[in-house]
Amino acid sequence: MRLLIIGGTRFLGRAIVEAALAAGHELTLFNRGQSNPDLYPQVEQLRGDRDGGLDVLRGRQWDAVIDTCGYVPRVVAQSAQLLADVVDQYTFISSISVYRDFEKVGLDEAYPLATMPDETVEEVTNDTYGPLKVLCEEAAMEAMNGRALNVRAGLIVGPHDLSDRFSYWPYRVAQGGDVLAPDNPDAPVQIIDVRDLAAWVVQATTQKLHGPYNATGPDYRLSMGGVLDTCRQVAEVEANFVWVDEDFLLAHDVAPWTDLPLWVPAVEVEAFNGVDCSKAQQAGLTYRPLAETVRDTLAWLNTRPADYTWRNGLSREREAELLRLWTERKE
Repeated sequence: MRLLIIGGTRFLGRAIVEAALAAGHELTLFNRGQSNPDLYPQVEQLRGDRDGGLDVLRGRQWDAVIDTCGYVPRVVAQSAQLLADVVDQYTFISSISVYRDFEKVGLDEAYPLATMPDETVEEVTNDTYGPLKVLCEEAAMEAMNGRALNVRAGLIVGPHDLSDRFSYWPYRVAQGGDVLAPDNPDAPVQIIDVRDLAAWVVQATTQKLHGPYNATGPDYRLSMGGVLDTCRQVAEVEANFVWVDEDFLLAHDVAPWTDLPLWVPAVEVEAFNGVDCSKAQQAGLTYRPLAETVRDTLAWLNTRPADYTWRNGLSREREAELLRLWTERKE
């Protein structure tokens, strides 16, 4: 199959490239050449800016396109409209953030979607990210006359993840000692290894699946305690998890999701980490063991510079201070 990949050199994009190459597909990458431009010298590379710089795609034909980096509907519409007559399938990487809220456990693809008062706004913020993804999905579906697959991904983890939204835990646990853990070891967690998502995206694209599919995991109830225990087992270290309650964390300005990755406040944790992915699972989405994800993430983390600045997670100094205050509070 001849695949055009918009993006293709960062995290999910590069995992999709590797999955597609492993499956024997013929690839063309279209991007600005600014991120990891030396990756995949064996693959055709087309350079351009997707916002108004698509001319290099004119006159070409592919079986399908996988759009890994669309955030603004106007921009997604440009590529989808240009390619509508020369590809059979448009796969768009969306997000579970498209949903109106997370008040229902087990929400599926039919759940109401987020909206925004002014649909001309293009600035991507925490408030607009989800609604903009909704409009991107609609733009792709309209341009392709229904021949679009909208992959609503959850938290993507694994090697080459620059967000540190999961990587913090394998790294921190591997250092051992007292580890500040958020609130409740039984709180649910949903994540998906980037390589599992990429393999399914390629498979679903070749199958010409259409419409929305939630895509996170795993296919069992994973807990925060389970994540940390797996990190400890893989690292083979002595690590003592100190479970600190939510009220204390919030009172000390510890930010959910960023200061302590994977932590979601109790008011929405069950629904946010309880999205129904059975539709994608029935269509072939499978998952590797969590221990493999942790091990490979640790191996990749060990290749980063010692002075790397983490984007998310607590500094050791901040963690130590919080643990001290927590201990004093309980005495």
